[in-house]
Amino acid sequence: MSQLNLKKLFALGAVAASLSLAGLQAQAQGPMGHRGGHEMMAMGGGHVLDMVDASDAQRSQIKQIMDAARADMKAEHETARKLRDQAQTLFAAPNVDAAAIEALRLQMSAHHDVISKRMSQAMVDAARVLTPEQRAKMAERMKKMQARMAKHQEMRGGKHGS
Repeated sequence: MSQLNLKKLFALGAVAASLSLAGLQAQAQGPMGHRGGHEMMAMGGGHVLDMVDASDAQRSQIKQIMDAARADMKAEHETARKLRDQAQTLFAAPNVDAAAIEALRLQMSAHHDVISKRMSQAMVDAARVLTPEQRAKMAERMKKMQARMAKHQEMRGGKHGS
């Protein structure tokens, strides 16, 4: 293989590593899938809480829970950036170190687990603030929203991966 082709291969590997980490970060937005975290984080902003007629006290408690989760995620974003930088360095190296790449992959996986656990905890804490009736109403509304989004994706010719 020529030197130019090897450089292209390594560059492609670095891009692939970055994309895989971006995928982990996107998934980490919520353990229930890529939309779950956004929906739950929206609870802190009130949109989802409007759907279930949450009280002012419930809104305040959930906002505190989600604000704390957001603050915790700021530090995790810096860790993710450092891991992504390491991946780019490894894939751009003159010699590919498979063991180092595997070790980094394991670090990335562990980092994803940290984020997923934190978001799961925030979701549990927020859900406990709501009544069972409110949670059921929220689940039904979100199911309808997801069905509309899937239909929209289908109409646009895309695939729906939920």
